[in-house]
Amino acid sequence: MSYSRKGKRAAPYRHTGRRSAGSPLMSALFFPAALLYHELLLRAFDRSTPFFDLALLRILLFSLAAGLLMFLLLDLLPWKGAARIAGGVLLGLGTVLFCVERGCRATFNLYYGLGFMGGMAGDVTGDFGSTVTSVILSMIPFILLSFVPLVAYLLLRQMVFQEEGQDSLTRIILAVGLVIFQLGGWALSAFGGASSYYTYEYTANVSIPHFGVMTSLRLELEYALLGIPDPPLSEFIDPVDSSAPTGSGTPDPTVDPSNHPSAEPTRPIPTGPNTLNIDFAALAEGESNQKIQNIHQYMASLTPSEKNQYTGMFEGKNLILLTAEGFSPYAIDQELTPTLYKLTHQGFVFSNFYQPDWTQSTCGGEFAITTGIIPNWVNGGLAANASADISMPNTLAKLFAAKGYAVPAWHNHTYTYYGRDKYLGNYGYDYKGVGNGLELAHVVWPNSDLEMMEATVDGYINDYVQNGKPFHAYYMTVSGHGYYSWGGNAMSRKHRETVEAKYPNLSETSQAYLACNMELDLALEYLVDKLEAAGIADDTLIVMTGDHYPYLMVEKGGADYYNELRGFEDSEGDTSRYKNTLLMWSGAIETPIPVDTPCYTPDIVPTLCNLFGLNYDSRLYSGRDIFAENYQVDQYSNCMPLVVFANNMGKGNSWITAAGTYEANTKTFTPNPGVTVDDEYVSRVHRLVAAKVNYSKLIIQEDYYAHVPLPE
Repeated sequence: MSYSRKGKRAAPYRHTGRRSAGSPLMSALFFPAALLYHELLLRAFDRSTPFFDLALLRILLFSLAAGLLMFLLLDLLPWKGAARIAGGVLLGLGTVLFCVERGCRATFNLYYGLGFMGGMAGDVTGDFGSTVTSVILSMIPFILLSFVPLVAYLLLRQMVFQEEGQDSLTRIILAVGLVIFQLGGWALSAFGGASSYYTYEYTANVSIPHFGVMTSLRLELEYALLGIPDPPLSEFIDPVDSSAPTGSGTPDPTVDPSNHPSAEPTRPIPTGPNTLNIDFAALAEGESNQKIQNIHQYMASLTPSEKNQYTGMFEGKNLILLTAEGFSPYAIDQELTPTLYKLTHQGFVFSNFYQPDWTQSTCGGEFAITTGIIPNWVNGGLAANASADISMPNTLAKLFAAKGYAVPAWHNHTYTYYGRDKYLGNYGYDYKGVGNGLELAHVVWPNSDLEMMEATVDGYINDYVQNGKPFHAYYMTVSGHGYYSWGGNAMSRKHRETVEAKYPNLSETSQAYLACNMELDLALEYLVDKLEAAGIADDTLIVMTGDHYPYLMVEKGGADYYNELRGFEDSEGDTSRYKNTLLMWSGAIETPIPVDTPCYTPDIVPTLCNLFGLNYDSRLYSGRDIFAENYQVDQYSNCMPLVVFANNMGKGNSWITAAGTYEANTKTFTPNPGVTVDDEYVSRVHRLVAAKVNYSKLIIQEDYYAHVPLPE
C-alpha cells in the first residue's frame, strides 16, 4: 500500500498492458547481431582466411536469418522468464562452440563438425590434456571477446524479450525478413564457385570459412538426417580412354633396373595390364542401384596401369610398412639421423613425392597409405572410421595374407585412438597397441618408437628365419608427434643436448622437432640391424613416409617454424609445403635408383602390389603404380601420374602431373620446362581430379567393393 504526499492512496503499479523499455527493432536485432559478431570474430582471428570476400556476404545473410529465427521462436513462448533463460543458454552454448572451433583451428589448423568433436572429445582430453591449458591461455583475447554478447544479453535481456512479446504484424515482418535473408544466403551458396562445398563436398573445415559456423552446424544436422547430396557423377566420367598409350612410354634409363646389378638384371620383364577379370561395363548394365552403377561406369572408363620392369621385383619377399608421425624431409640429417639419411639416399630415391593435407590429421594420412584411396569425410566422419565396417578386400594385409604371409601391426600409443583397432582389424592386420598386446618399457608422451621396435621385431623375424613364414609388418609411430617443445615432448627432451649443440641458433620448436625424430632414427637403426644380423635384409623391403607434414610447428597468426626449418617461405595454400619423402629401401638394392615421377601416398599400395607381384586390379585404387609407363608426359590420360590436393585450404583442388603444377590458391597452371600441353589439358585434368575425389568417397560411403565380384 502506497500513498502520495497529500495523503491520498496512489494507484498500484501494474505490469499488465505495459511494455518494458525498448523498441521492437532493438529486440529483434540482438540475436542476429550477436551471431554475426561471433562469426566475424572467428574470421578475424583466422589469419589463413581472407576477411573480405564473397563469403562475408553469405555469412552476413545467414547470420541475420538464423538470429531472427532464434528470436522469433523464443518470443513466441508465453513465459518470458523461460524465454530469457533459454536465450541465455543458447548464447552460452554458442559462445562455447565458437571458442572450441577457434581452438581446433589454432591447434590443428582445422575446423571440425560437432559430431566429430563429440566422438573424439574423450581421446583428445585424455591424450592431449596436458596441452589444453596452454591452448586456452593462448586464446584468452578471443575468449574474452567471445563473451561480450552473452554479457550484453544478461544486461539487456528485459529489453530483448518484452513482457507482452512482439505484436503479430512485427512478427510477420520479421518472418518475411528471415525468409529473404535465408534465400539470399542460399542463392549465393547453392550456385557459383562455392556450391560444391555447400552440397556434395560439404565438410566443416571448408564450410565454416565459406558459410559460417551456424550454417555449417545446420548443414551437418541436415545431412546427418537426409544424407549429403549426390555429386554430378556423370559429368566426371570421361569416355573410355582408348587413346592412352599402352606400354609406349619411353623408359628412363636412370630408373631402369637392368642398369643396377643388385636389381636382378636377368629377370624377364612382364607385360600386360594390372587387372583382374572384372567386366565393369557388364556390372553397370546389370546394376539397379544408380550410385553403384555410376561407380561401375567410372571404373570401366579407366585405363589400367601396365606391368613394367619392376613388376614382381620383390615377389615372395618381406615388407615392412611404416607411417611415421609428423615426418618430413627436414627430419633427415646426416649426423643427427644417419639411418634415415642412409635409407632415403639408397634404394629407390624419390624426388617428387607428396603427402597432401587431407584435413583428417594422422588418420587421413594413414588411410591413404594403407588403402590406396583418397581420404574424404564420409557422412561427417573420417574415411578410415567409415571403412571399419565395410568390405575392404584390396588392402595390403588381405592381399599378403592370401599368400600365406603373417600380417602383424603395431602402434605405440593408445590402441583404440581414432578407432584404429577397428579399421586396421577390418583391413586384415593382427593389430596391437598400448593397452592391448604392446608392452613398452616406459609410458610417456609421446612413447618411444625404439621401444616399440625392441618389443616386436624378433617375433616375425624369427618366424621367417626358423619357419619360413614371410611377413608384411605395419607400424604407426608416435615419437615425432607435436607439441614440439622441451616440456611437451619426452622424446625431444631425450635428445635435447645433441640437437642444441649442433643447431644452437634454431628456435626451440625446430630443435624439438629434430630431436624427437632422432628416436624414429634409432628405431629404424634397430630394425635394420636386426634384419642384417638375421641375414634377411636382402629379402625385405622397408617403406615409410609421414602421415602429414608437422603442422603443429605452425602457430596460427604467429611464427611458421616449418619455414624456419626449411629455410624458405611459402604458405599452407602452396603445394610445395606438402612435399615429403618416400623411403623405399632393401639390402638387395646396392645402387640408388632415382625416381622423379610425381607421386603421393595413395600411390603406395598399388606400387607395392606391383613390386610384390600381387594379384590386383589397378583401377580399384585412387592411386597408381608409380613405375607404370603407359602415358605420355605432354598428353592427358586417366592413367598418367597425378598428385591430388583435395580442397586445399578450401580453394579447390590443386594437382601435379608430369606436365606441370596447378595451384588452386592462385588458380594458375605452370607447365614444367620444355613441356607444352593442349588447350583442353587443364580442364580435363580438373575433371579427372574431381572424379577421383568424389568416387573415392563413394567407394567407402556405398561399400562399393562388396558389389565387385573379385576372382579367387
